[in-house]
Amino acid sequence: METLESQPVTDNLSRSAIFLVATLNEGAQSVQATRALCADLAGIVRAVGFRDLDGGLSCVVGVGSEAWDRLFGAPRPRELHPFREIHGVHQAIATPGDLLFHIRAARMDLCFELATEIMVRLGAAATVVDETHGFQYFDDRDLLGFVDGTENPVGQARRDAAILGDEDPAFAGGSYVIVQKYLHDMAGWNALPVERQEGIIGRKKLSDIELDDAVKPSHAHNALTTIYDENGEPLEILRDNMPFGDVGKGEFGTYFIGYTRSPGRIERMLENMFVGNPPGNYDRILDFSRAVTGTLFFVPTATFLENAPQGAAAEADPSTVPRRAPAPPADGSLGIGSLKSED
Repeated sequence: METLESQPVTDNLSRSAIFLVATLNEGAQSVQATRALCADLAGIVRAVGFRDLDGGLSCVVGVGSEAWDRLFGAPRPRELHPFREIHGVHQAIATPGDLLFHIRAARMDLCFELATEIMVRLGAAATVVDETHGFQYFDDRDLLGFVDGTENPVGQARRDAAILGDEDPAFAGGSYVIVQKYLHDMAGWNALPVERQEGIIGRKKLSDIELDDAVKPSHAHNALTTIYDENGEPLEILRDNMPFGDVGKGEFGTYFIGYTRSPGRIERMLENMFVGNPPGNYDRILDFSRAVTGTLFFVPTATFLENAPQGAAAEADPSTVPRRAPAPPADGSLGIGSLKSED
């Protein structure tokens, strides 16, 4: 029986990252170029990473719902679908994205070099719709000043949370990933007393200690994003969030990236955040953090990418495959600019 090698989904958090989201252009040549890159990606990562063996360079590639049909055809991962928008007090919007490249390393120059090589190989096959450079901020804090990722699973629990098992045998060893960019209203956030900030997050700002349930508000971020199965067992995901920003534009944000063995886990968390649990009891962090992108991808195994099957849809001329109109971002432009307050 063939041993399936997962992509480096469960690698440790890094000091630097680049997130590339691209759309696949029309035509059979775009499909062929993308498939060739997927097959060669491991070798490209090795070549770039060999220049600094301590740099920890890695790359995870994810494929969106429509792009999967164009690239690989049937079968397809059971739970792969377009990102589901959520309309509550605030909005979790869907934005275009057929390919995700999550590049991690200890040094930004390694990330940058690999991103450059990927785009050279893709050429005219794809168009980048979002590129975000993430960085470690002091002791793994976000730009709101709180430690991010404290409750990430460790050890075998990381794999159990993020990697598919026998629930979808054809894609065992793969993973789902949801990404969202959040822009922060730093002036509004910094105007809050620290005690109010701690109630919104559900943790002490300095020590990172979780608030006692007796004093933690029911709308606290960590209360709404803690979910359980029918037996009362916690359902975990693997986060690798990174701060990003552009000081000159007044842009300060968090890039959310969550790996999971089922996208329903993250969708439940987002429903709790944006609609509330119960409805109306929404995540107050959204009063200061606005989601400006949202996309769902499937991460096949490295083995699959290197030996991708010739699906029927991939054999056909992709230009004949119907395509949905691109979903507009919140401000009507993919060129995310300075944060604007919500009306």
